[in-house]
Amino acid sequence: MLTDIFAYRYLENPIWDNFRENARRLLVQGFRIVAEQLFPYYDTNGKEKPEAKAIWDGLNKKLAMELGLEDLSSPTYGYYTEWNGNKHWTRGSWPKVKVCENFVLATYDGSMSADQFVKERLSFIELAFRQQEEILSTLNASLDRRVQESELAAKMKPNRGMRLPGNPGDGLRTWNQTQNEMFRASCNELNERFRRSRVKLHYHNGFIQISEDEAVTREIEQPFWNLVGDPMWQSVDHDMKEAIDLRDSGGRDPALFAAKALESAIKIISCAKCWTRGNEKGAANYIDNLRAKANGEFINSWERESLVEFFSKVRNPLGHGAGSQPIPELSAPQTDWVIEFCMIWIKNLIRRL
Repeated sequence: MLTDIFAYRYLENPIWDNFRENARRLLVQGFRIVAEQLFPYYDTNGKEKPEAKAIWDGLNKKLAMELGLEDLSSPTYGYYTEWNGNKHWTRGSWPKVKVCENFVLATYDGSMSADQFVKERLSFIELAFRQQEEILSTLNASLDRRVQESELAAKMKPNRGMRLPGNPGDGLRTWNQTQNEMFRASCNELNERFRRSRVKLHYHNGFIQISEDEAVTREIEQPFWNLVGDPMWQSVDHDMKEAIDLRDSGGRDPALFAAKALESAIKIISCAKCWTRGNEKGAANYIDNLRAKANGEFINSWERESLVEFFSKVRNPLGHGAGSQPIPELSAPQTDWVIEFCMIWIKNLIRRL
């Protein structure tokens, strides 16, 4: 199962052998993206924003719970000052944004491995990005309702005085689109920071995962994650993340989960197009739904043969008992091929819709 934070998912997969300048720089850059782009804590007047306060408090609690801490860093401070020859103790409470900052940007003191130190702090950045994913998902799901409500309110409002031109619903749609575009830009920046720090990591749809090949990431993985970020493809997104986690941690049957992601995508398309009859017994039947002439031949014959062959030779032996036959085992390059094959097919099928 997917673990909630990056540090635990890659606990047995060393990435940093020591704490170098590129790791320090990456943590600073990642935290600044969160603090300046995702969740600015203060408004333009320097006042604490209630919604931001709640988010930072939640991030502190979530990661502290996973790491077995009360808070990520000390929630209070205290120091002596001298006045008229007397020492006075001054104390106070840090805002939660400072508690989180003190944790992420802490000086590495060697009390734990550099690998664990960096991973725990990247886990904060991952949780913050995931939080924004969830906020945007809620906004996107409620957009139509909010547009209807705003347009109805505008119609019901008495026509007195000067009225601003334009449809309030259009303004709301533009604002919503801007929020999504700003977040995508933040995701792209974080991934660029990973690249520049020469660490083979990639953020997508709430998770930081290992990505070995820059060309594959650019041409296959990133377009794939962008497409399956829609709630419609939730099961596809989950199974592919599971496949990558199992591959990176040396877990069992990562190719099976990649194949499940592809099978789910085929089933979702069949249902979305109203081609599913209800008597399908396996992946081959759903593939036939996509191939059927009555359905406009969503895929052609050679594509059908390629998919059926894949499920017959890879998916089915892994997903069912081997019986008296040898248990199928894939090499590391074969596993990578299966994951990339499934990503390419899913990406291509979704783009045909």
